[in-house]
Amino acid sequence: MQLKSLNLFMAVIETGSFVAAAQRCHTVQSNVTTHIKKLEDELGVALFHRIGRVRPTSAGVALVDYAQRMLSVHDEALAQFQGRDNAAGRLRIGAMETTTALRLPPLLAAYHAAHPEVDIQLKTGPTAELMELMMDGQVDGVFVAGGVEHGRYQALNAFSEQLVLVGATPMTTMPTSQTLMTSAFMAFRQGCSYRQRIELLLASHGVNAARIFEFGSLDAMLGCVAAGMGYTVLPRATVEAHQHRFGIHTLALPASIAHIDTYFVTHAPTGWTPALARFVDMLHEAVTAM
Repeated sequence: MQLKSLNLFMAVIETGSFVAAAQRCHTVQSNVTTHIKKLEDELGVALFHRIGRVRPTSAGVALVDYAQRMLSVHDEALAQFQGRDNAAGRLRIGAMETTTALRLPPLLAAYHAAHPEVDIQLKTGPTAELMELMMDGQVDGVFVAGGVEHGRYQALNAFSEQLVLVGATPMTTMPTSQTLMTSAFMAFRQGCSYRQRIELLLASHGVNAARIFEFGSLDAMLGCVAAGMGYTVLPRATVEAHQHRFGIHTLALPASIAHIDTYFVTHAPTGWTPALARFVDMLHEAVTAM
């Protein structure tokens, strides 16, 4: 069923006349008649009684509800993609656990206040997993660690992090190679950029076969470190935000290992929804203000 046919059908319903419907829709009566006949042929029913005043048949009355809903959904779709300031629809974001815990809450709260009609969906995971979600079209954009070398995507440098070694006791110097070799390290799942930095740190001290335990949540990881289970490597800002809860301690790492940037990666702007465009605008403003 064509939307034009449904529009003309509703005009006849509301005016009670093919002539009046044509006048309202700025067309000729024959065009209205053609579209109504097309609908009747498609549905296999008569939609109007044509003797005397035009009145809908029972089938015509039944079609009214469907026509209204189909036209309404069409109008909603147009409104969402016409770039209005009051964005609607949904925003699907992917982010690393550490970014979700510290960086995103104020940004998402401000976005929700500015665009309350947008439904926000947030998925967490390691960088490699988030990029897979991006490539599969399951998210609109992702916050990942390190640069992304792919022509299909564009990346905005959102946050700069300084990684630190985290342990249960105060540290003034790096643990010895022997200590690192016999210690366990807490890390997120395979594909996490911070986990790669753990491996770089260990390799720089000649340790190639350390035990790395995988965790799915930041709290679980920090809790186990605090209990003396081993070490982890995380952004300093994230650790400081949770230090009062866990009593953990940090040690600065060499700049080559410590510095890492978090990027917001998404497709080219030509494919953005207004909801995503407004989020990127707000992220740009937040980055500029830092």
